Amino acid sequence: MFRPFTAKRFARPAMFGAAAVLLAGVALRISPSAAEDAHVVPPPALDEPAGATPTEVAILAGGCFWGVQGVFQHVGGVISAVSGYAGGDKKTAEYETVSTGTTGHAESVRVTFDPRKISYGRILQVYFSVAHDPTELNRQGPDSGTQYRSAIFPADAEQARVAAAYIKQLDDVHAFHAPIVTKIETGRAFYPAEAYHQDFLARHPSYPYIVYNDLPKIADLQRLLPDLYRPQPILVAQAAAAE
Repeated sequence: MFRPFTAKRFARPAMFGAAAVLLAGVALRISPSAAEDAHVVPPPALDEPAGATPTEVAILAGGCFWGVQGVFQHVGGVISAVSGYAGGDKKTAEYETVSTGTTGHAESVRVTFDPRKISYGRILQVYFSVAHDPTELNRQGPDSGTQYRSAIFPADAEQARVAAAYIKQLDDVHAFHAPIVTKIETGRAFYPAEAYHQDFLARHPSYPYIVYNDLPKIADLQRLLPDLYRPQPILVAQAAAAE
């Protein structure tokens, strides 16, 4: 059942312009001005070797999980993208509690991908290029608080090494107008969010917050990283059924 959301979820809708994106088979028109801030950053110089296993997991936080999940559901090689919480305890991994900003959790997305099709480094390239702004400290867009921080939760030491090297690489070439504030937080568990948060962008594409803040990210992915863009999103229900 759809539940009401706090005021921070609401933002004025964008005026639709000339750019278009295909979402779940429906062409949606997105304001070009809303997509201008995103830009492609260089791929990582240090990356994991091509995967020998069919799956790997990346856990990423970059503001409201609706948009981050929506982006990675459109990335080729991604098997599933699940919204949830990371950084705090299991007992506080609940939306209303996390929203207080006192739990240590960040709204996060667990991205399961096929490392034979897309590398961990390229997952991070999408994360830094279009999924969020890594220079904003404890906020993204209209949302503020530590629960909206930019953070990477590596699955192992190799992921941590790749992420740290990539952040340094991007800062060294001044890929952004300000230093990256993304933190690498190790040893943190991920807890899936409530069912009503899953696939929110795909299920509610006309919701004002989604229209103004998140659909431009999908358009950015299609425009800036077309080799990684997948028109049909892989939704949580579909991914679960395929397992």
